[in-house]
Amino acid sequence: AGAAASALPPPAPVEPRTQLQTLVRDALARSNGLGAARLLAEAASQDVEEARAAKKPQAAFNGTVGPDLSGGTSGHAALLQARASVTLSQTLFDGGRSDRIIDWRSQQAESSRLGLLSVQEQIALSTTSLALERARFRMQAVIYAQNVRKMGCLVEALQTIAGADKGRASELVQARKQLQQAELQQTQAQSQARQVEAKLRRIVGDGLPGTEGMASLLLAVPDLPVVLSAAERSTEIGQLDANANALRAIARVVEAGNKPQISWNVGGNTTLAVGSGTAPRNGGLSAGVTLTIPLINPAIEHSTQAARKRAEAALLQRAEALEVRRQRIVEVHEQAGAAFDRLKRVGLVLRDSDRLRNYTLQQWQQLGRRSLFDVIAAESDHYNLRVQYANALIDGQQMNATLTSLGTGLTSWLQ
Repeated sequence: AGAAASALPPPAPVEPRTQLQTLVRDALARSNGLGAARLLAEAASQDVEEARAAKKPQAAFNGTVGPDLSGGTSGHAALLQARASVTLSQTLFDGGRSDRIIDWRSQQAESSRLGLLSVQEQIALSTTSLALERARFRMQAVIYAQNVRKMGCLVEALQTIAGADKGRASELVQARKQLQQAELQQTQAQSQARQVEAKLRRIVGDGLPGTEGMASLLLAVPDLPVVLSAAERSTEIGQLDANANALRAIARVVEAGNKPQISWNVGGNTTLAVGSGTAPRNGGLSAGVTLTIPLINPAIEHSTQAARKRAEAALLQRAEALEVRRQRIVEVHEQAGAAFDRLKRVGLVLRDSDRLRNYTLQQWQQLGRRSLFDVIAAESDHYNLRVQYANALIDGQQMNATLTSLGTGLTSWLQ
């Protein structure tokens, strides 16, 4: 059975895009902020239904019980009266006020829905950024670990050389110093990776996937015109649109509040009196149409103007937010292009650096034409360039993630 188990093929590696989708899905499932935004969106939907239900017929029951004292020439009588009435009414015409209230609540519900999507987008971006930061420091830790192994081999070789030639003991000290520096850099990178993983676990929970392939997810810089055109369709701008529409609806609600209103009502009542051995009972039924016409309301003009100005202010805020967003897109696009250009240039230098360190080590080992300081300098320069390459790679992907979020959205990109 053990042999059969060992013969089984290893599980297929999980694609980095799938890993990121899993991380974002777990972060969304664990987010209290997203849960609050979802409840607010559901509450706003209920507000819409409440406004629609207000246009339907309304029924009410009223009941009172209390003493009634009456008197006359024949004497006084104390009675206990019980009154009950039922009223059914409905507004027929209110100048469109009820419809405008529905429009207002609907725009508020749309704003809450887009706010929910905006929270989802923020969580997706923060999770993606942390996942890329984790990949950055893990790559650095691997690079520094390779430097530690290389310096370790060099120290071992110099221990043998210094044992035979005491005059080269200073080279051994220098190599050990460089080894300790490499170990310190490795420890720092590992510590930074653990710190990022702690933040990531707080968001997505335990069981973090590996980082293999994570550095190749977002290598293509989106076209600037495409991102700029998508910015106007983003959830944040859509939410500002909904807020402005809601404020315009409020202005129309205020205007409609000064128009005539017509409603119908049907009511029935009955009264039962108990006292002095008598129990008189009477009742009645009524129906009619009520017309209400506002005559003087000095405050309505000020309320209307205030509501209109708030709506205009919301439109200006929306335009300002869109302009800031577009400027941010231009800046991030430039940063992404610069990061990948730096990546390309560092890659070219890195190739020559690898050749130089090999030639330097060979000349030091075989020809004695190079000093140990040259070897150490070449090795340090090579590994520092590798760290710069990893940083440029992650920086470019971070900028691409931000660009995608500012445009079509990371959530839709992941789907």
